[in-house]
Amino acid sequence: MAPRGCAGHPPPPSPQAWVCPGKMLAMGALAGFWILCLLTYGYLSWGQGLEEEEEGALLAQAGDRLEPSTTSTSQPHLIFILADDQGFRDVGYHGSEIKTPTLDKLAAEGVKLENYYVQPICTPSRSQFITGKYQIHTGLQHSIIRPTQPNCLPLDNATLPQKLKEVGYSTHMVGKWHLGFYRKECMPTKRGFDTFFGSLLGSGDYYTHYKCDSPGMCGYDLYENDNAAWDYDNGIYSTQMYTQRVQQILASHNPTKPIFLYIAYQAVHSPLQAPGRYFEHYRSIININRRRYAAMLSCLDEAINNVTLALKTYGFYNNSIIIYSSDNGGQPTAGGSNWPLRGSKGTYWEGGIRAVGFVHSPLLKNKGTVCKELVHITDWYPTLISLAEGQIDEDIQLDGYDIWETISEGLRSPRVDILHNIDPIYTKAKNGSWAAGYGIWNTAIQSAIRVQHWKLLTGNPGYSDWVPPQSFSNLGPNRWHNERITLSTGKSVWLFNITADPYERVDLSNRYPGIVKKLLRRLSQFNKTAVPVRYPPKDPRSNPRLNGGVWGPWYKEETKKKKSNKNRAEKKQKKSKIKKKRKQQKTVSGSTCLSGVTCG
Repeated sequence: MAPRGCAGHPPPPSPQAWVCPGKMLAMGALAGFWILCLLTYGYLSWGQGLEEEEEGALLAQAGDRLEPSTTSTSQPHLIFILADDQGFRDVGYHGSEIKTPTLDKLAAEGVKLENYYVQPICTPSRSQFITGKYQIHTGLQHSIIRPTQPNCLPLDNATLPQKLKEVGYSTHMVGKWHLGFYRKECMPTKRGFDTFFGSLLGSGDYYTHYKCDSPGMCGYDLYENDNAAWDYDNGIYSTQMYTQRVQQILASHNPTKPIFLYIAYQAVHSPLQAPGRYFEHYRSIININRRRYAAMLSCLDEAINNVTLALKTYGFYNNSIIIYSSDNGGQPTAGGSNWPLRGSKGTYWEGGIRAVGFVHSPLLKNKGTVCKELVHITDWYPTLISLAEGQIDEDIQLDGYDIWETISEGLRSPRVDILHNIDPIYTKAKNGSWAAGYGIWNTAIQSAIRVQHWKLLTGNPGYSDWVPPQSFSNLGPNRWHNERITLSTGKSVWLFNITADPYERVDLSNRYPGIVKKLLRRLSQFNKTAVPVRYPPKDPRSNPRLNGGVWGPWYKEETKKKKSNKNRAEKKQKKSKIKKKRKQQKTVSGSTCLSGVTCG
């Protein structure tokens, strides 16, 4: 059984793996594994073990010995790591008390994205990453895809892995899908991934991989490709398990062939669970949720260290691009912190949508820099396809931009605006109206847009407090310690200059009505391009009890039965019509003869 915790060790390459003959390679590989084991031990004992300089020297040594001399593909290896619910402040280089040495190092040596936006909840961020389109253009503009809904990412959207496969990439996904699974066609392996190992739902137990959506609606949620991965029901913590799978994929892949790895970790989403040894460094944190969250994030940081080491060990690193992103802001009630930003996960305040993000790659031209240009999660789609030397069909209307030169060379971003969202079925603001929107827009509708320095919100933007770190008492974030704001009666429009006021403290909507009108018109233009919302009611056939105790596709089989029944009924109807016709013809022919007109 694999070791507990998050460290793990890269597995030996499979017989099918890329190999070079000769004793020297075998000796080099053995030396490399010894170095990797020593490095992993050094990471586990941070603060007590290896000094930074020694660790750096060993990393360089591992890279020198194990990078292949074979000419690499001109197409870079693409590694996209998506954390779940990581707060804006919850990384060392943003001033967190949580130690994230790997993230800090990778970001410092790469490009930090400090004007980077995602969506406020899980499904929307993932759908926009994989399609390059805003929610309003996929019908997923309301909430998330729930386990019991017959809903998924629309099948007529070409996904990022599908486009990368067209140009020769091997595509693998490890981790959380959360883009729907009610039909087999919705599964990751049918949406462009050669392999999939992970969960289909939005959350679940980190050890048992079970999820209850409601009383009596519980099931197992761990998949290998299209089947439940019962063999892995052995209590391994998901962060460790996913990292081990990534190591196995890299060990068995030829590094001269391009690979796309989408690693969507479950951490640090609730439930708050972590292996015991990660709590040792956080005993001083009084709030139990914050302490658990810190342990989970430390474990995740270590896992990313092991992914990076595997990239170096198996010869991928020198031609790789590693992108790190959170999917939305942190949830203070579940230990996350977005301070000093306003709001939290699930809101359109900056704390819900401004994310931790960076790019790390030997291929970057300007390393060790900070990018303050506007970047959005939809931008990864065209950027990665372009880096892969792929083509985007002219008739596909994307909302993302190719921002590689912005990141790598420090050029201006082609992006000047972001539609954060328009949700026509979210709870309407009581005081919103067309009049408040100058007859241009109904401000009861929840929406948010950014144009250059300006950000406009309408409707009900969500929980709007600032939650400072000291508010994390033993009982949870104490609202009496938060900086609270009382919204004035009738308020349904807010305007901020985000460049000058990133913490959204000064509402300028009354001072600049002209800018408000301009942004409302832009919202209205976007709304004209929106497709209908896809948010169907729950389907009782989704219950895992009807599917062998597993969350999984349920719709297609039932549809087939219905179709076959329908076809039988249609055939019966046809047969009876034909019989009736023949009978009528016989009767007509018989009556003609009896009349004696043409008989004989």
